[in-house]
Amino acid sequence: MTKKQKLELTWIGKDEELKLEPRILIEDPDKSYGDKSAENMLIHGDNLLALKALEQDFAGRIKCIYIDPPYNTGSAFEHYDDNLEHSIWLNLIRPRLDILKTLLDKDQGSIWISIDDTESHYLKVLCDEVFGRNNFVATVIWEKKHTRSNDARWLSDNHDFVLCYAKNKSQWQRNLLPRTDEDSNGYSNIDNDPRGVWASGPCHAKTPNPKDIYPITTPSGRTLMPPAGTSWRFSEKRFEELIKDNRIYFGDKGNNVPRYKRFLTEVQQGLVPITIWFREEVGDNQEAKQEIKKLFAEDPFSTPKPERLIKRILDIASKPGDWVLDSFLGSGTTSAVAHKTGRKHIGIEFGDHADTHCLPRLKKVVDGSDGLALSEALGWKGGGGFKFYNLAPSLLRKDSFGNFVIDEKYNSNMLAAAMCKHEGFKFYPDEALYWKHGKSTENDFIFVTTGFVTAEQLEKVHSEMKAGESLLICAKSFAPECESRFADITIKKIPQMILGRCEFGKDNYDLNIIKATEAEAEESNES
Repeated sequence: MTKKQKLELTWIGKDEELKLEPRILIEDPDKSYGDKSAENMLIHGDNLLALKALEQDFAGRIKCIYIDPPYNTGSAFEHYDDNLEHSIWLNLIRPRLDILKTLLDKDQGSIWISIDDTESHYLKVLCDEVFGRNNFVATVIWEKKHTRSNDARWLSDNHDFVLCYAKNKSQWQRNLLPRTDEDSNGYSNIDNDPRGVWASGPCHAKTPNPKDIYPITTPSGRTLMPPAGTSWRFSEKRFEELIKDNRIYFGDKGNNVPRYKRFLTEVQQGLVPITIWFREEVGDNQEAKQEIKKLFAEDPFSTPKPERLIKRILDIASKPGDWVLDSFLGSGTTSAVAHKTGRKHIGIEFGDHADTHCLPRLKKVVDGSDGLALSEALGWKGGGGFKFYNLAPSLLRKDSFGNFVIDEKYNSNMLAAAMCKHEGFKFYPDEALYWKHGKSTENDFIFVTTGFVTAEQLEKVHSEMKAGESLLICAKSFAPECESRFADITIKKIPQMILGRCEFGKDNYDLNIIKATEAEAEESNES
């Protein structure tokens, strides 16, 4: 039987399925900052594992995702190794897009991806496959620089792209951009109309309708026909109504070609976003570098994005209070802008600059002391806070005999939280009943223990269960008679119950994005 063909992008390694371990996140209270009740998150660790860690709690909750992945330009960045072949680059991006899709809000979620010409067309086809071609919103052209590169071998590269997809385009609604004083410059009130300022437009239509070709008489007595090849925009009856309502302007002497009046109070209070974003509106690379130098004069990040660019995206795709996520956080721009504009934010960074750039930058934002132009424009004075998280180590490690055992770094609470995540339970320890570590529904619970479970202990637990409740027990060992003793209690051994489900012991899925430092290279050689 012939395999049914389909239109898709193929590459080496596409069909290799990753079995990601659902890690837990561990807060580092010494690095968390500001309001202790703040929900904002700064996560240090491999971004694919971090996204997997977020999946259970944040699926369907993120309104706006922005990512700025490595462009695969072959350029040597200090923080990124961008020299990836197309297949390797696609293997980097695909699994992350898959999880990012699950995190998006089902109705109002959208993802925005910065990219250049090198991979933009591959990325477009890949995103069509992941998000659905019908959910493609637009490709934005961003003017990243205004100077001409006279040393360019072919053409001077002055723009990048921002690719936008909605989780559900039929439901997604973009926000209008705020009007500026400049946007209202075309409005005036030269005839002192009590309805306020207005702008005028032509009264003829370029696509003619024979029924709307008729003579009109100006207040001065002049007879006019629509220009050749056109018709009036309105029926003759409607035109008369508009004239009576003072919606048609014939000039101060009543002798000009008619113009239709549109009042500022009647137009939508905002501007529809366009797909070309000029540097004057959203900044460029030079502005971004000036911002980062002001924050980190001695250790600037090589490939930042300007804060105004991120603000434009957040203005279109989110509202204050919405969740925003960036899984390639870089120097922390997305989280900083989200914080200053009242969004809740999650930033993930895998390099050392989670500590050297993102952390101090967000502290300055919370303190209101980053000193950047956007903060001044917004009137930002500080406030809020964030929590700093690290990925927990792999739950299992191999002992000297090659057998998987629970890593000794896991205490009882960490183990219980990890097993909850593996089994699809929400970690929610009960204050009264020690054996309720988490729940998947109101009546389905989980109990995790490293001790030996006896039949007597099982009897005691069962006696405390209410009618209709069920319990999964994950134990290192248990008495044989415990198995199948109660219909509403399932008991399984750890780690055996989770072996084969995922890849344990792997901490890095970055595909050499992060360049090893000399010290790391020496350490690797020594080992």
